[in-house]
Amino acid sequence: MATKKSVPMRMCIACRQMQPKKEMYRVVKSADGEICVDPTGKMAGRGAYICGADECQKKLADKKLLHKAFSTEVSQEVYRGIEEEVLGEK
Repeated sequence: MATKKSVPMRMCIACRQMQPKKEMYRVVKSADGEICVDPTGKMAGRGAYICGADECQKKLADKKLLHKAFSTEVSQEVYRGIEEEVLGEK
């Protein structure tokens, strides 16, 4: 009897919905403080997940959710870069 493999789930920091990890975008803060999108999902550092919904992308910058997730100041350029990268993959 084969056992079903469990699907890793992650919570979107904007809408707080649990979704499969593969459907989410991971934003990572590396040890040197750089914040960027992690396309592989394997970069070292603190990660936060965001789903691809337009409302969540808007809420990410409007409510400064990365400030809260990483407990640090995040510039608007970083938010714009993340938005462009996520929209580019859609």
